[in-house]
Amino acid sequence: MTPADRILPGIVLMLGFCATAPLIDAASKLAAQSLPVGQITTARFIVQAALMAPVCLALGQSVRLPRGAGRALVARALCLIASTYCFVAALTVMPMADALAIAFVEPFLLLILGHLIFADPVGPRRIAACAVGFAGSLLVIRPSLAAFGPMALFPLGTALSFALYMLVTRSLSRRMHPVAMQFHTSTVAMALCLPVMLIAAGRDWPTLSPVLPQGLAWAWLAGVGAASAVAHLMMTYALRAAPAATLAPLHYLEIVSAVALGYTIFGDFPDALTWTGIAVIVASGLYIIARERHTARQPATLAIAVGLTPQNLTPRDVQPDSAP
Repeated sequence: MTPADRILPGIVLMLGFCATAPLIDAASKLAAQSLPVGQITTARFIVQAALMAPVCLALGQSVRLPRGAGRALVARALCLIASTYCFVAALTVMPMADALAIAFVEPFLLLILGHLIFADPVGPRRIAACAVGFAGSLLVIRPSLAAFGPMALFPLGTALSFALYMLVTRSLSRRMHPVAMQFHTSTVAMALCLPVMLIAAGRDWPTLSPVLPQGLAWAWLAGVGAASAVAHLMMTYALRAAPAATLAPLHYLEIVSAVALGYTIFGDFPDALTWTGIAVIVASGLYIIARERHTARQPATLAIAVGLTPQNLTPRDVQPDSAP
């Protein structure tokens, strides 16, 4: 199969990812109706690690923690825990599309942090696009603040934590296969979360004290991890089949899927102001992607500029040609 022949399967896998990723959010929102946020976050990593272990072995990857990568994996896991926790916390009160739209400011934060930390070139046009994107997020945040209070700011915590997560991934991805990195990050995050859950057990800590799931809550917990694993694999193999430059604009279709799923399950539908904010954020993100295509100076930045949320990132998004 020639590279040109592989672009169509890559696009199909990317569209599958856009359809699957909102299932993570829906399962989290359903689970949050009866379970604390910390327990949902922990369950995500437990299920994902269990599902990724056989995939690692099937691909000939070691399930042992790689030597010399421990600190980076701990930092990566901590960032992912924080971003996941913030997003699930936001979903307890906010519609899925609203929370996702605010979290989509992550590519703008990433450009700024990349410039400050790694001295990545950021021209005035991209700075202007970042400013416009932030302005679009305010169109979503302002009515959300009035309706939901400070919880409406949690997706910004997700965006910031996830931008830091991507910067750690940027260096780590050069040394590890993306599937192995996904598995090891899940296991490290699980090892960090479980002691907190044990300490919180029986205490009056509403967002952390675990409770025994009842009925369908078991399915929602399993669904968070299972949907994460499936979405991650689809994104991984999409980026192996097609260039990030081709797939990046398609990622914004996830908002459409999130709106459809949120309306079907929860009856949530964005109002006109929220739609305006979403349009501004998406347009700014697409402009940044177009600028990265034009300059082609830093392929890693283009891959990251997809604007991924913590639920659906794969390491492959950072270095799409780095792993075998």
